[in-house]
Amino acid sequence: MNRRHFLQTSSGAATGGFTLPNLHAANAADAAMSLGKAEHCVMLWLGGGMSQIDTFDPKTRGDAKAKQSGSYYDSIATAVSGVKICEHLPKTARHMEQITAVRSLHHEVVDEHAAATNRMHTGRPTSGAVRYPSLGSIIASQRGAAAEGVPAYVLMGYPNLTRGAGFLGPAANFIYLNDLKAGPAGLARPDSISSERSSRREKLLDAVRKGGANRFGDDKKFTDYDAAVQESLRLSGPDFMKAFQLEDEPADLRNLYGSEFGQRCLLARRLFQSGVCFVEISYSDNFKNGTGWDTHNKGQLKQHLLIQDLDAALSTLMTDLQSHNLLDKTVILINSEFGRPGGFDSGGGRGHQSKCFTSVIAGGGLNHKGAWGMTDEVSESVVENPVTVPDYFATALAAMQIDPSENLYDGDRPVPITDGGKPIAQLF
Repeated sequence: MNRRHFLQTSSGAATGGFTLPNLHAANAADAAMSLGKAEHCVMLWLGGGMSQIDTFDPKTRGDAKAKQSGSYYDSIATAVSGVKICEHLPKTARHMEQITAVRSLHHEVVDEHAAATNRMHTGRPTSGAVRYPSLGSIIASQRGAAAEGVPAYVLMGYPNLTRGAGFLGPAANFIYLNDLKAGPAGLARPDSISSERSSRREKLLDAVRKGGANRFGDDKKFTDYDAAVQESLRLSGPDFMKAFQLEDEPADLRNLYGSEFGQRCLLARRLFQSGVCFVEISYSDNFKNGTGWDTHNKGQLKQHLLIQDLDAALSTLMTDLQSHNLLDKTVILINSEFGRPGGFDSGGGRGHQSKCFTSVIAGGGLNHKGAWGMTDEVSESVVENPVTVPDYFATALAAMQIDPSENLYDGDRPVPITDGGKPIAQLF
């Protein structure tokens, strides 16, 4: 509704009892009906662009050498009647009753990695005026950690603005790690630093913080930074750091999880048990096939190595969460910046495609469908139940008990929590 139309109709609407407060209450009631009950969320980030036609939206087999469009692999049946996925996802196929492959996802951002990565982390196009928060930071700010002494948001991958808190500020930001053995960056004490030396450093830091508080105590930037320092000191203690001791898990379970990527998924389960709310896991074996998930040229030929990694990690994570009564409390997302076209490029690989691709949502106690949305015969156009990125974000937020119709605040300015997204109602 534009302003003129609103002014012309507002008096009549108010006379009929359809006032703005009543309208807001009705919208809130509708939103409350759609909220889930999950407490944790993990995003499996397959940077480079997972080929949907070779994973969760298989089509008739193509031929890379003959440049005949179609899937690179055969498909197999799953636990959901009529839903098929790639032959290299056999373990995942048995879990499809707890999975929905959103096959009709799309966005309008240029098919370039950085811009599309921002789109699939913040839910919005890149903006020069506003630094929007990532999904992880939104969930961290709205839900918080479930226990004292742990962060709300942990990132396993390289930190950047796309994954960060944006205008929500440091309290909604992540702690991160790249090396499982080293632990979180800046929290694990190097072996060369004794406890006595560390204690002396903390006393010096305490003096600096007190001096800063005397000089800049009214400055929000200082207080936010000082709060982050205090949080890091607390997190570096033994209670939270115990979660990173994967050797405490049975060797058989660690073997089932498989590669480094799988071990990161195991750590996510341990972090959830400690009270962490949101975890992002970047795929860490990017050159197993030569290119990672960005399957241009020869990267396509050994893409199955990546898919098999994903199969082992995802299926084991779901079974492991179930055994700890956490699967219905944990939303699992599988995201890439975009997908790939059904046709092959000159090197036998696939290009970039944002107009039609697949992301996956699993667990979280949702009413899963196996698959949602439909694409054409080569997975290049959406033909049924299109889902926007804001819709996908709204679905994840609603599953996490967060009302997707609410606002965030950039200072005093209200900002819709999604860019007009509506949850996929059929999953609730």
